[in-house]
Amino acid sequence: MKRRDFLKVTGVGLAASTAVAAPAIAQSSPEVRWRYATSWPKALDTLYGGCEYFCKQVADITDNKFQIQPFAAGEIVPGLQVLDAVSNGTVEIGNTALYYYWGKNPAFTFATALPFGLNTRQQISWLLWGGGQDLVNDLLKEHNVYGIPTGSTGAQMGGWFRKEIKTLDDLKGLKMRIGGFAGTILAKLGCVPQQLAGGDIYPALEKGTIDAAEWVGPYDDEKLGFAKVAKYYYYPGWWEGTSQGHNIMNIEKWNALPKHYQAAIDAASRDTFTWITGKYDALNAPALKRLIVNGAILKGFPQEVLEACYNAANEIYADLSKTNAHFGKMHASMTAFKNDSLPWTQVAELSYDSFMARMRTKT
Repeated sequence: MKRRDFLKVTGVGLAASTAVAAPAIAQSSPEVRWRYATSWPKALDTLYGGCEYFCKQVADITDNKFQIQPFAAGEIVPGLQVLDAVSNGTVEIGNTALYYYWGKNPAFTFATALPFGLNTRQQISWLLWGGGQDLVNDLLKEHNVYGIPTGSTGAQMGGWFRKEIKTLDDLKGLKMRIGGFAGTILAKLGCVPQQLAGGDIYPALEKGTIDAAEWVGPYDDEKLGFAKVAKYYYYPGWWEGTSQGHNIMNIEKWNALPKHYQAAIDAASRDTFTWITGKYDALNAPALKRLIVNGAILKGFPQEVLEACYNAANEIYADLSKTNAHFGKMHASMTAFKNDSLPWTQVAELSYDSFMARMRTKT
């Protein structure tokens, strides 16, 4: 074949292959628009801000082909109905704390925080490496949902109280906003738990509809203004040694995504975990100082209250493990993981943190 004829033939071939390849590439990265219902008010630039950050990361990873639009609690559905909205396809994706839905199944509490359970690092480790997230997704599958862990608040505070808690008797009849399964434990000790979304807590506390409320920690609590209507600020939040959030996707919508879009959600969710947890750790300390300067009274729960709550929790866990298959599997898995990891945590993390705390008091 003459050189000129060869170039003509190969040129046509290259043009044809390019014409075929371009649509194939375009088809593999379609333009997708999802709506993202969240459980958080816009005032919280940590939790809702993390959702905005997540959406931007997905858009950046996919060259803006995959757009996810966040909505604050109440804009599409109330903050405590995000799971239902994703399950029935009202929205494709949501961000929430799965323990809000413990009324559907108490096992949902393991996805967010089991009272007297794991700390932040242990929780994400159990979910990703201890089989925890597989167990969570087995439960979510019954609701037509698939979940991926995202931002965590870290250990939380014990909340805001109108009056001092000196003995167990002070819990009797106390109307307290508390998230998730921990209300069941407090109810066993005479408390009257209330579950309210973040944006509804302040009005209820101000009007006296509730006597106490917990949310997250100093930075968010300061923003929501709780110190204005309740002055006693208790610690620790034994019900939340961590508080793990999740992105939850409608299974049909998730399965219909191209694999690299699924990978974008997974990568952005993990990145958002670092963003949210790091931001809380940076902002909680100065916020706590401001709250105390402005009149908040910092108090530790009495030892008898902590021990009574601990014992009540374990009684409830033992009963539920016998009657609820999901709860029993998750409790056994988490307990084994905690027992295996605790010695290392004590040898390394606890000894280091304790030493640094002692040295700080000497300088």
